[in-house]
Amino acid sequence: MAVQRMDHVGIVVDDLEAAIAFFLELGLELEGEATVEGRWVDRVVGLDDVRVDIAMMRTPDGHGKLELKKFQMPPATTTEPNAPANTLGLRRIMFAVDDIDDVVARLRAHGAKLVGELDQYEDIYRLCYVRGPDGIIVALAEQLS
Repeated sequence: MAVQRMDHVGIVVDDLEAAIAFFLELGLELEGEATVEGRWVDRVVGLDDVRVDIAMMRTPDGHGKLELKKFQMPPATTTEPNAPANTLGLRRIMFAVDDIDDVVARLRAHGAKLVGELDQYEDIYRLCYVRGPDGIIVALAEQLS
């Protein structure tokens, strides 16, 4: 077998502290923070003179991880801020939650806004997309049964 597991998803952010606070409020745990730099980083990411602050977050079950990254050098770039959900590339991360209304209310206190509406799919799920720090789209799903 070629793949053993999915290790983590990396997200480049402009405000690392705001992103950490957002994902802590969602229920992820901060596993650790570090700054990485050096020739090995330059070679891996294909950029010169890289210096990046990272925060590793994990889901409470310990199986899912997010690596939040704030590039000090070279500065991060963007093609389209607040890109819609149908833009090519990685657009969203989905989390299962116990109480979607409570989670949305708590995330709104961190600046999150609904992308569309909170709606129900049959008698199975209540779902929504929220836009968090730096335009990150986070999908939330509450199972109803």
